[in-house]
Amino acid sequence: MLNHPVQCWRKRGERGSALVELTWLGVLLLIPMLWIVVTLFQAQQGAFAVSSAARAAGRAYVLAPSDAEGQQRAEAAARAALADQGVDAPVRVSVSCTPYPHQCHQGTSVVTVRVATRVDLPLLPDALGGRAPSLALDAEHSVPVGQYQEVDRAPQG
Repeated sequence: MLNHPVQCWRKRGERGSALVELTWLGVLLLIPMLWIVVTLFQAQQGAFAVSSAARAAGRAYVLAPSDAEGQQRAEAAARAALADQGVDAPVRVSVSCTPYPHQCHQGTSVVTVRVATRVDLPLLPDALGGRAPSLALDAEHSVPVGQYQEVDRAPQG
């Protein structure tokens, strides 16, 4: 029976194909898995960056002598914190205060700074919608006005 040409061809035709199939299956599964892992790392990096930017912007705002200068310092601090983490995207900084919404540097005010930005998803072309797909990220940080101000503790006598 082994001398029949059809049976010999079938037996030899199946040899080594498992290795080729396994290789293609590995490549087809590995590439999307690798993209997911890289995307998760980008998202985590962006989340950490936006969180530290909100914290830095809150401190900068509270340490400023006025609300107008505080807004400028908060925006600069947020951009610097994002740049330190490698996030190069437009940033939006908004500030709100309680209980005095129009005078944030009052003695008992609590300043809340919200920083919003986006992180582009890696390895995706711009052709999918005009610009690279991205994740929107934002963070808030609240700071009491007197927390970071220097207090003169000279002995009274």
